[in-house]
Amino acid sequence: MSGKINLLEVIPYPNERVSVSREGECIRLGIPRFKKQWMQRFLLPKGMSPFVHVTLEEHGTAVWELIDGNRTVGEILGLLGDYFRQEEGYEARVITYIMQLRKDNLIGYRL
Repeated sequence: MSGKINLLEVIPYPNERVSVSREGECIRLGIPRFKKQWMQRFLLPKGMSPFVHVTLEEHGTAVWELIDGNRTVGEILGLLGDYFRQEEGYEARVITYIMQLRKDNLIGYRL
């Protein structure tokens, strides 16, 4: 076995430390400033939010809403086909976006 993973077969799931809320039609993510709770307690200036907030744009929100820990990347791409109106190359853009979410530790993968 080669050890290579087919990204279309992995199941992305949201990082439980990332808070999710709505801001109008878009998703707003709250990303912890520190990985360890004790760092937040000792290093966070008084009055500063323990989270960095990022509001996803329309396309990012569409992808995020489908990342539920049950669907594979391939299934997510299939569901987004109508949303992106089968625009040429949308699959590569969505895959790149999902890989970036993973790199930024906003989601994880499981097989």
